[in-house]
Amino acid sequence: MKVIEYFLIPQSPWAYLGHERLRQIAASHGATIEPKPFLLGERVFPQSGGLPLAQRPVQRQAYRLLELQRWSRFLAVPLNIHPAFFPVDGTQALQIIALVVERHGSHAALDLSGRYLKAVWADELNIADPQVLVQLAEACGLNGETLYADREQAVALLERNTQQAIDRQVFGAPWYFYRNEPFWGQDRLDFLERALAET
Repeated sequence: MKVIEYFLIPQSPWAYLGHERLRQIAASHGATIEPKPFLLGERVFPQSGGLPLAQRPVQRQAYRLLELQRWSRFLAVPLNIHPAFFPVDGTQALQIIALVVERHGSHAALDLSGRYLKAVWADELNIADPQVLVQLAEACGLNGETLYADREQAVALLERNTQQAIDRQVFGAPWYFYRNEPFWGQDRLDFLERALAET
């Protein structure tokens, strides 16, 4: 059985650019995806030496914007490089995604993750706003009010995913594992697809 582990956060532009492509690649190779929402900035960055965007050198920030434009055009995926609500606290969205993994399975969690990512990078919505979180969950056929009310029940799963990420030397998002081989970033999806094709 082909299984891709997918470490994600709902405010990453790179996860947004790669999200649907990952799903298409997995489907074409008969693979399943295990979404693993995790606490990147809060827990992993202090371990890995990563920095929040605002603390990175200006030249790195400028090049990031150039790359986002390039990839958006290349993939024909609409993306606003200066979204209205970014940076944004994705903690509540992470909790809800994790809860959906537990209650409704990976497919539903991937659907919702895609909605949250698109909300930030294409739809100019604030995923720190409870009403937005609820409405987007409802749009996926889920009970948004219940998920929001119960979101803290997913804290343990988020903690497990985060500890796994630390133990396995994850330092960014999106991050994929296939048969324990790491692939960092949506620009490594071609390599992931080759690995799937070879097994």
